[in-house]
Amino acid sequence: MKYMLLIQQGSTPLPGSPEWDRLSQDEQKAVYTGYQAVNETPGVTPGAWLEAPEAATTVRVQDGKTLTTDGPFVAVKEALGGYLFLEADDLDAAIELASRIPPARMGGAVEVRPIKEQ
Repeated sequence: MKYMLLIQQGSTPLPGSPEWDRLSQDEQKAVYTGYQAVNETPGVTPGAWLEAPEAATTVRVQDGKTLTTDGPFVAVKEALGGYLFLEADDLDAAIELASRIPPARMGGAVEVRPIKEQ
């Protein structure tokens, strides 16, 4: 089964932020090590980190006109921070991997969504 893991940053400290700078060197290293271990897990296809929600542009078409708005319409705790793909035997394996992604334990969340076979 294939899954997409959507990483929601929530209140997870991001590198370069004051909150990140308040983490100890060991805590910062643990985040990087955690991501590296996840990306090296068999079946994982790493995705990409996304810029902050403020950098996004939302596009809608209304009455035939393209409308753009700065940023998404989400609460910050729901903002997508990144993603990855996983091919695993079952949902339990995907949940186990999701629990190892740093934001899952640092104020964010990871949504595990099966990919619909076509």
